[in-house]
Amino acid sequence: MLDLIEFLAVVASGTYGVLLARRKQMDFVGIFSVAFITAFGGGTLRDVLLDRRPLFWIEREHLAVVVFGLALVMSLVPRLPKKIEGWLMLPDALGLGLFSIVGAQYALEAGTSYFIASLFGVITGTFGGVIGDVICNEVPNLFRAKTPLYATCSFVGCWIFMLLEKAAVPAIFAIWAGVVSVVAIRLIALRWNVRLPASRLVEA
Repeated sequence: MLDLIEFLAVVASGTYGVLLARRKQMDFVGIFSVAFITAFGGGTLRDVLLDRRPLFWIEREHLAVVVFGLALVMSLVPRLPKKIEGWLMLPDALGLGLFSIVGAQYALEAGTSYFIASLFGVITGTFGGVIGDVICNEVPNLFRAKTPLYATCSFVGCWIFMLLEKAAVPAIFAIWAGVVSVVAIRLIALRWNVRLPASRLVEA
């Protein structure tokens, strides 16, 4: 099940990377580079920190091939509809949700606490997108001022998944409940601009 979730996460995040690179009018090398980093950045950091060897995309070579093929096909499309810009956040939200739950589960399997597992979920879900945004000279969603909820969506969804699993809910239901929660919270936050309150310095 986790292999399927991770495959879908790679496709979703790779698609976001491709669209992000196309928006910057990059050539095939640029498109593939951004898609690759976006799809594998978070999971690679997770594997390094958890000392999982080989890295997940090296162990399952077909994932890298899929991203390569996705980038190649999309680079051959001469012009994308302008309205696709408005859909850019959808694959980002899907990748966030899918990767977050995979990251939390792998951390639990490595023997971490629930809190640390939730942080690994956030790292896995957000880090690839952060690097992709930086390469494309964008302020990452994670660090934008007054941005709708992003990392918080991942954190909450990971806890929903872990608490359901602890309550002996069937794994397949707990996993998908976590994924759907992350995606739903993220899309709701985008639609209605839901944000955390900003902290302010107290003036003397």
